[in-house]
This record gives sequence, C-alpha cells and structure tokens, in this order.
Amino acid sequence: MFSKLFKIATIAVVVAGVAATPVPVPVNQDLAVRGVSFNNYGGFSSLSGFDNFYGSDNFVGHFSSETVVKHESEVVCHSESVEIIQQRLLVLQEMAKRIITEQICQVETQTIVFEQFHASLGSFSDDLRRTSGHSVGFDTGIASHFSSIISRSGSLSTNSFGFSGSDLGKQYIVPSGSNWNPSTSPASVGAAYSAAQAAISSS
Repeated sequence: MFSKLFKIATIAVVVAGVAATPVPVPVNQDLAVRGVSFNNYGGFSSLSGFDNFYGSDNFVGHFSSETVVKHESEVVCHSESVEIIQQRLLVLQEMAKRIITEQICQVETQTIVFEQFHASLGSFSDDLRRTSGHSVGFDTGIASHFSSIISRSGSLSTNSFGFSGSDLGKQYIVPSGSNWNPSTSPASVGAAYSAAQAAISSS
C-alpha cells in the first residue's frame, strides 16, 4: 500500500512537470521581518546553518513572488473520495514525523524544525481562502523530489536535493477546475473555515 501511494504521487508530479514554460506573476505580500536567528540556537550543532534555508527574517517560509508555469497539457483538479485524500495526507503527516524523529536526535531541534514546518504548511490556509495574494497551487520543482525521500532500501535518503527555501514558488503550478466564484466563495469558504476551526477547538 505504501509503495503504491508513492507511485501515485510520483506519477502525478511527473505529469505536472512536463513541458513547463515559466510565466512570472508578481505577488503583493508584506513579509514580517523578525530578525530571529536560530543558527546554533542553545549551542546545538544540529541547528548550524538553520537560517540559510529560509533566512533569519522568514521563519515561516513565506515567498514574496511566484512564477506560474504553463503546460501543453493543462493541470486540472478532479474530485476524489474525501477518504482517499485523507489517506494520502495522513501518509504525508506520518512521513514528516518519521523524518523529524529519525533524522534529528536533539529534541530542541525537533521542536523548532516541526514548528517551522507546521507554520509554513499552515500558511496554505490563507492561499485557499484567497487572502494571501498567492495563487492556489504548488511548486512542481520541489514536489518532484517526493519520490526521492525514501531510498531503494526503504530508509530515509540523506542526500541534498539541491534547493533551498528561497526557491519556493519558482515553478508554480495552479490547477484549474475548482468551483471558486469570486462573488460567493469568499463567504462560503469563510464559513467552512469557521466550521473547521470550531471543530478543532472542540476536539
């Protein structure tokens, strides 16, 4: 089952990455400059170079611009059973936990890295509600490395993929076909968001 999920995700990424032509799209977004450095935080060597990925002024990993790529074959969303989606997202969740617990031994570093990951992923909520200024999509260049996370032996890979956080947004895919309506969706999506937040609070 696990290998099948990886194959499905890999095929989707490969299809999305064919014949891409970059088209720059400016995004208006003010980045909060915090100036907090986590390089060698607490004297932990495992945090050496932490700021090099996103920068000390960009802990959450915001990107201020995106380059949308066009394809000969348009990437169109297609609805699957919500349970199928939940299964795949749970796989990603557990893989993130595996990476953090297997490849980081210092619990302080585990905490900082997870909080960065959690906050960065959480910002996608603003994209979905069309409040961030970003298009709703994903970086196909970075997503294409998904199949390389696991080595042939089944262990986690340790080689560099050759990119940094500053590359996020440079090969952006925006799937078409959603039911977003600028007249009615802000209210309906806002209501859906509030309902989900209420469910989180009551859990």
